[in-house]
Amino acid sequence: MTLAHQDVPDRRGRRPRVGLLLPRDLPAGQVLDYARQAQDAGFTALWVVEDMSWRGGIAQAGAILAATRLEVGIGILPAGARNAVYAAMEVATLAQLFPGRLTVGVGHGMPEWMRAAGAWSTRPLGVLSDHATVLRSLLRGRSAAPVAGGPEVALDPSAVPDQVPDVLLGVRGPRSLALSGRVADGTVLAEPTSPEYVRAALAAVAPRGPHRLVAFNVASVDEDRGRALARARPALAWIGEPDWAPHLAPMDIGAEVRALRERCADREEFARRLPDAWVARLALAGTPAEVGAGLSTLAEAGVTDAVLLPTGPDPMAEVASLATVV
Repeated sequence: MTLAHQDVPDRRGRRPRVGLLLPRDLPAGQVLDYARQAQDAGFTALWVVEDMSWRGGIAQAGAILAATRLEVGIGILPAGARNAVYAAMEVATLAQLFPGRLTVGVGHGMPEWMRAAGAWSTRPLGVLSDHATVLRSLLRGRSAAPVAGGPEVALDPSAVPDQVPDVLLGVRGPRSLALSGRVADGTVLAEPTSPEYVRAALAAVAPRGPHRLVAFNVASVDEDRGRALARARPALAWIGEPDWAPHLAPMDIGAEVRALRERCADREEFARRLPDAWVARLALAGTPAEVGAGLSTLAEAGVTDAVLLPTGPDPMAEVASLATVV
Protein backbone atom coordinates (compact mmCIF):
# COMPACT_ATOMS: atom_id res chain seq x y z
CA MET A 1 0.00 0.00 0.00
CA THR A 2 1.40 3.42 -0.93
CA LEU A 3 1.13 6.44 1.31
CA ALA A 4 -1.49 8.02 -0.94
CA HIS A 5 -4.05 5.43 0.07
CA GLN A 6 -3.53 5.61 3.82
CA ASP A 7 -6.53 7.62 4.94
CA VAL A 8 -5.77 9.64 8.09
CA PRO A 9 -8.98 11.51 8.99
CA ASP A 10 -7.69 13.10 12.21
CA ARG A 11 -4.12 14.42 12.20
CA ARG A 12 -4.20 16.26 15.54
CA GLY A 13 -0.98 15.64 17.43
CA ARG A 14 0.56 13.93 14.42
CA ARG A 15 3.42 14.95 12.20
CA PRO A 16 3.65 14.58 8.44
CA ARG A 17 6.18 12.24 6.93
CA VAL A 18 9.38 14.27 6.67
CA GLY A 19 11.54 14.15 3.57
CA LEU A 20 14.61 16.07 2.45
CA LEU A 21 15.31 18.01 -0.73
CA LEU A 22 18.36 17.35 -2.87
CA PRO A 23 19.70 20.84 -3.72
CA ARG A 24 19.82 21.38 -7.46
CA ASP A 25 23.28 22.98 -7.30
CA LEU A 26 24.96 20.28 -5.24
CA PRO A 27 28.11 19.17 -7.12
CA ALA A 28 27.45 15.97 -9.02
CA GLY A 29 30.17 14.13 -7.14
CA GLN A 30 28.33 14.75 -3.86
CA VAL A 31 24.82 13.71 -4.94
CA LEU A 32 24.99 10.05 -3.94
CA ASP A 33 26.96 10.85 -0.77
CA TYR A 34 24.23 13.32 0.19
CA ALA A 35 21.54 10.69 -0.46
CA ARG A 36 23.35 8.08 1.61
CA GLN A 37 23.89 10.61 4.39
CA ALA A 38 20.15 11.41 4.37
CA GLN A 39 19.37 7.71 4.63
CA ASP A 40 21.83 7.18 7.48
CA ALA A 41 20.40 10.20 9.31
CA GLY A 42 16.93 8.62 9.36
CA PHE A 43 15.14 10.25 6.44
CA THR A 44 12.99 7.85 4.43
CA ALA A 45 12.39 10.09 1.41
CA LEU A 46 14.52 12.35 -0.78
CA TRP A 47 13.03 14.72 -3.33
CA VAL A 48 14.83 15.83 -6.49
CA VAL A 49 14.02 18.81 -8.69
CA GLU A 50 13.99 19.27 -12.44
CA ASP A 51 14.80 22.92 -13.07
CA MET A 52 15.76 23.94 -16.58
CA SER A 53 19.50 24.01 -17.26
CA TRP A 54 20.29 21.96 -14.15
CA ARG A 55 19.79 18.17 -13.89
CA GLY A 56 17.07 15.85 -15.10
CA GLY A 57 14.62 14.59 -12.52
CA ILE A 58 14.27 11.05 -13.84
CA ALA A 59 18.03 10.51 -14.11
CA GLN A 60 18.57 11.76 -10.55
CA ALA A 61 15.75 9.60 -9.24
CA GLY A 62 17.12 6.48 -10.91
CA ALA A 63 20.61 6.98 -9.52
CA ILE A 64 19.38 7.56 -5.95
CA LEU A 65 16.93 4.66 -6.05
CA ALA A 66 19.76 2.37 -7.13
CA ALA A 67 22.24 3.64 -4.55
CA THR A 68 19.97 3.74 -1.46
CA ARG A 69 16.81 2.35 0.12
CA LEU A 70 15.19 5.79 0.09
CA GLU A 71 11.85 6.63 -1.38
CA VAL A 72 12.32 9.27 -4.08
CA GLY A 73 9.99 12.05 -5.13
CA ILE A 74 10.41 13.99 -8.37
CA GLY A 75 9.26 17.56 -7.99
CA ILE A 76 8.44 18.42 -10.71
CA LEU A 77 8.46 17.31 -14.36
CA PRO A 78 7.13 20.01 -16.74
CA ALA A 79 4.21 18.59 -18.70
CA GLY A 80 4.80 20.74 -21.76
CA ALA A 81 8.39 19.60 -22.14
CA ARG A 82 7.84 15.86 -21.64
CA ASN A 83 5.72 13.67 -23.88
CA ALA A 84 3.24 11.81 -21.67
CA VAL A 85 3.75 8.43 -23.35
CA TYR A 86 7.51 8.49 -23.04
CA ALA A 87 7.28 9.90 -19.52
CA ALA A 88 5.06 6.92 -18.65
CA MET A 89 7.67 4.55 -20.06
CA GLU A 90 10.40 6.11 -17.91
CA VAL A 91 8.28 6.21 -14.77
CA ALA A 92 7.00 2.66 -15.25
CA THR A 93 10.55 1.39 -15.66
CA LEU A 94 11.67 2.96 -12.39
CA ALA A 95 8.52 1.70 -10.66
CA GLN A 96 9.22 -1.86 -11.80
CA LEU A 97 12.88 -1.74 -10.83
CA PHE A 98 12.21 -0.08 -7.45
CA PRO A 99 8.63 -0.95 -6.48
CA GLY A 100 6.86 1.22 -3.96
CA ARG A 101 9.63 3.82 -3.72
CA LEU A 102 8.74 6.43 -6.36
CA THR A 103 6.47 9.48 -6.40
CA VAL A 104 6.18 11.65 -9.51
CA GLY A 105 5.29 15.33 -9.52
CA VAL A 106 4.13 17.02 -12.72
CA GLY A 107 3.44 20.70 -13.32
CA HIS A 108 3.21 23.48 -15.86
CA GLY A 109 6.88 24.39 -15.58
CA MET A 110 8.00 27.97 -15.07
CA PRO A 111 6.57 29.94 -18.04
CA GLU A 112 9.84 31.71 -18.89
CA TRP A 113 11.70 28.39 -18.90
CA MET A 114 9.08 26.69 -21.04
CA ARG A 115 9.08 29.57 -23.51
CA ALA A 116 12.87 29.44 -23.72
CA ALA A 117 12.68 25.69 -24.37
CA GLY A 118 9.97 26.13 -27.02
CA ALA A 119 7.56 24.09 -24.88
CA TRP A 120 5.03 26.66 -23.64
CA SER A 121 1.42 26.23 -24.71
CA THR A 122 -1.41 28.72 -25.04
CA ARG A 123 -3.53 26.23 -23.09
CA PRO A 124 -1.29 25.26 -20.14
CA LEU A 125 -4.17 23.98 -18.00
CA GLY A 126 -5.37 21.68 -20.78
CA VAL A 127 -1.85 20.42 -21.47
CA LEU A 128 -1.32 19.58 -17.80
CA SER A 129 -4.72 17.89 -17.52
CA ASP A 130 -4.12 15.78 -20.62
CA HIS A 131 -0.59 14.87 -19.54
CA ALA A 132 -1.59 13.77 -16.04
CA THR A 133 -4.58 11.81 -17.30
CA VAL A 134 -2.59 9.96 -19.96
CA LEU A 135 0.32 9.30 -17.59
CA ARG A 136 -1.88 7.86 -14.86
CA SER A 137 -3.88 5.77 -17.32
CA LEU A 138 -0.82 4.21 -18.95
CA LEU A 139 0.79 3.43 -15.58
CA ARG A 140 -2.36 1.49 -14.67
CA GLY A 141 -2.26 -0.58 -17.83
CA ARG A 142 -5.08 1.29 -19.54
CA SER A 143 -5.02 2.79 -23.02
CA ALA A 144 -5.28 6.52 -23.66
CA ALA A 145 -5.15 8.94 -26.56
CA PRO A 146 -2.29 11.42 -26.13
CA VAL A 147 -3.84 13.69 -28.78
CA ALA A 148 -7.55 14.41 -28.82
CA GLY A 149 -9.12 12.44 -31.65
CA GLY A 150 -5.90 10.50 -32.22
CA PRO A 151 -5.17 6.81 -31.74
CA GLU A 152 -4.98 5.30 -28.29
CA VAL A 153 -1.76 3.80 -26.99
CA ALA A 154 -0.90 1.59 -24.02
CA LEU A 155 2.18 0.20 -22.35
CA ASP A 156 2.99 -3.41 -23.09
CA PRO A 157 1.54 -5.53 -20.25
CA SER A 158 5.07 -6.59 -19.29
CA ALA A 159 6.01 -2.92 -18.76
CA VAL A 160 3.11 -2.04 -16.44
CA PRO A 161 4.30 -1.78 -12.81
CA ASP A 162 2.64 -3.87 -10.12
CA GLN A 163 2.88 -0.95 -7.70
CA VAL A 164 1.76 2.19 -9.48
CA PRO A 165 3.54 5.33 -8.26
CA ASP A 166 1.50 8.30 -7.18
CA VAL A 167 1.26 11.14 -9.70
CA LEU A 168 1.02 14.55 -8.02
CA LEU A 169 0.53 17.97 -9.55
CA GLY A 170 2.95 20.71 -8.50
CA VAL A 171 0.76 23.79 -8.94
CA ARG A 172 -0.26 27.01 -7.17
CA GLY A 173 -3.08 28.77 -9.07
CA PRO A 174 -6.72 28.13 -8.04
CA ARG A 175 -7.75 26.49 -11.32
CA SER A 176 -4.64 24.32 -11.35
CA LEU A 177 -5.21 23.32 -7.72
CA ALA A 178 -8.78 22.34 -8.55
CA LEU A 179 -7.46 20.28 -11.46
CA SER A 180 -5.15 18.46 -9.07
CA GLY A 181 -8.11 17.49 -6.93
CA ARG A 182 -9.80 15.99 -10.00
CA VAL A 183 -7.02 14.17 -11.83
CA ALA A 184 -4.08 13.53 -9.47
CA ASP A 185 -3.19 11.42 -6.45
CA GLY A 186 -1.95 14.48 -4.59
CA THR A 187 -0.57 18.00 -4.78
CA VAL A 188 2.91 19.45 -4.32
CA LEU A 189 3.02 22.94 -2.81
CA ALA A 190 6.17 24.99 -3.32
CA GLU A 191 7.73 26.91 -0.47
CA PRO A 192 6.77 28.75 1.65
CA THR A 193 3.89 26.65 2.92
CA SER A 194 2.43 28.23 6.01
CA PRO A 195 -0.59 26.54 7.62
CA GLU A 196 -2.74 29.38 6.24
CA TYR A 197 -1.55 28.74 2.69
CA VAL A 198 -1.98 24.98 3.10
CA ARG A 199 -5.60 25.39 4.19
CA ALA A 200 -6.36 27.79 1.34
CA ALA A 201 -4.71 25.50 -1.23
CA LEU A 202 -6.49 22.42 0.11
CA ALA A 203 -9.82 24.23 -0.10
CA ALA A 204 -9.10 24.94 -3.78
CA VAL A 205 -8.01 21.35 -4.40
CA ALA A 206 -11.24 20.02 -2.85
CA PRO A 207 -10.15 16.37 -3.22
CA ARG A 208 -12.85 13.77 -3.67
CA GLY A 209 -10.94 11.10 -1.77
CA PRO A 210 -7.54 10.38 -0.18
CA HIS A 211 -5.10 12.98 -1.46
CA ARG A 212 -1.44 13.47 -0.61
CA LEU A 213 -0.42 17.02 0.17
CA VAL A 214 3.33 17.59 -0.09
CA ALA A 215 4.63 20.85 1.37
CA PHE A 216 8.08 22.22 0.63
CA ASN A 217 9.63 24.59 3.17
CA VAL A 218 12.97 26.27 3.78
CA ALA A 219 14.26 24.62 6.96
CA SER A 220 16.91 25.35 9.55
CA VAL A 221 17.22 23.64 12.93
CA ASP A 222 19.58 24.69 15.69
CA GLU A 223 19.50 24.72 19.49
CA ASP A 224 20.35 28.40 19.08
CA ARG A 225 17.18 29.91 17.59
CA GLY A 226 19.01 32.99 16.35
CA ARG A 227 21.46 30.92 14.31
CA ALA A 228 18.62 28.91 12.80
CA LEU A 229 16.75 32.04 11.70
CA ALA A 230 19.94 33.62 10.33
CA ARG A 231 20.61 30.57 8.13
CA ALA A 232 17.03 30.51 6.85
CA ARG A 233 16.71 34.22 6.03
CA PRO A 234 18.74 34.36 2.75
CA ALA A 235 16.72 31.45 1.34
CA LEU A 236 13.55 33.55 1.65
CA ALA A 237 14.82 36.29 -0.64
CA TRP A 238 12.45 35.27 -3.45
CA ILE A 239 9.15 35.24 -1.60
CA GLY A 240 8.41 38.92 -2.16
CA GLU A 241 8.27 38.43 -5.93
CA PRO A 242 4.89 38.41 -7.75
CA ASP A 243 4.92 34.66 -8.42
CA TRP A 244 4.80 34.04 -4.68
CA ALA A 245 1.73 36.21 -4.06
CA PRO A 246 -0.62 33.20 -3.63
CA HIS A 247 1.55 31.93 -0.78
CA LEU A 248 1.31 35.23 1.09
CA ALA A 249 -2.32 36.15 0.38
CA PRO A 250 -3.88 33.94 3.10
CA MET A 251 -1.47 35.21 5.80
CA ASP A 252 -2.19 38.19 8.03
CA ILE A 253 1.36 39.43 7.34
CA GLY A 254 1.04 38.97 3.57
CA ALA A 255 0.42 42.62 2.69
CA GLU A 256 3.24 43.76 4.98
CA VAL A 257 5.66 41.30 3.39
CA ARG A 258 4.79 42.57 -0.09
CA ALA A 259 5.09 46.19 1.05
CA LEU A 260 8.54 45.51 2.49
CA ARG A 261 9.67 44.04 -0.82
CA GLU A 262 8.44 47.13 -2.67
CA ARG A 263 10.54 49.34 -0.39
CA CYS A 264 13.70 47.30 -0.91
CA ALA A 265 16.11 47.82 -3.79
CA ASP A 266 16.70 44.10 -4.33
CA ARG A 267 15.97 40.63 -2.96
CA GLU A 268 19.05 40.62 -0.79
CA GLU A 269 18.00 43.78 1.06
CA PHE A 270 14.50 42.34 1.43
CA ALA A 271 15.87 39.16 3.01
CA ARG A 272 18.09 41.13 5.41
CA ARG A 273 15.16 43.24 6.58
CA LEU A 274 12.73 40.40 7.22
CA PRO A 275 11.88 40.43 10.95
CA ASP A 276 12.71 37.28 12.88
CA ALA A 277 9.03 36.73 13.60
CA TRP A 278 8.27 36.64 9.87
CA VAL A 279 11.17 34.31 9.11
CA ALA A 280 9.83 31.89 11.72
CA ARG A 281 6.43 31.90 9.99
CA LEU A 282 7.75 31.66 6.43
CA ALA A 283 10.20 28.83 7.11
CA LEU A 284 10.55 25.86 9.40
CA ALA A 285 13.32 27.53 11.37
CA GLY A 286 14.15 27.44 15.04
CA THR A 287 14.99 24.98 17.77
CA PRO A 288 14.15 21.29 17.29
CA ALA A 289 11.10 21.72 19.51
CA GLU A 290 9.89 24.76 17.56
CA VAL A 291 10.34 23.10 14.18
CA GLY A 292 8.69 19.93 15.48
CA ALA A 293 5.71 21.99 16.59
CA GLY A 294 5.62 23.64 13.16
CA LEU A 295 5.50 20.25 11.49
CA SER A 296 2.60 19.20 13.71
CA THR A 297 0.73 22.39 12.79
CA LEU A 298 1.24 21.65 9.11
CA ALA A 299 -0.12 18.13 9.62
CA GLU A 300 -3.19 19.54 11.32
CA ALA A 301 -3.70 21.83 8.31
CA GLY A 302 -3.66 18.80 5.99
CA VAL A 303 -0.03 18.19 5.02
CA THR A 304 0.83 14.50 4.62
CA ASP A 305 4.46 14.94 3.49
CA ALA A 306 6.79 17.78 4.53
CA VAL A 307 9.94 18.32 2.47
CA LEU A 308 12.77 20.23 4.16
CA LEU A 309 14.95 22.51 2.03
CA PRO A 310 18.41 22.78 3.61
CA THR A 311 19.95 26.22 4.05
CA GLY A 312 23.42 27.60 4.57
CA PRO A 313 26.55 27.29 2.43
CA ASP A 314 27.06 23.56 3.05
CA PRO A 315 23.90 21.42 2.56
CA MET A 316 25.82 18.28 3.50
CA ALA A 317 26.43 19.75 6.95
CA GLU A 318 22.74 20.52 7.41
CA VAL A 319 21.47 16.94 7.04
CA ALA A 320 22.22 15.87 10.61
CA SER A 321 20.61 18.93 12.21
CA LEU A 322 17.49 18.64 10.06
CA ALA A 323 17.24 14.95 10.94
CA THR A 324 16.65 15.87 14.59
CA VAL A 325 13.00 16.59 13.72
CA VAL A 326 12.37 13.36 11.77
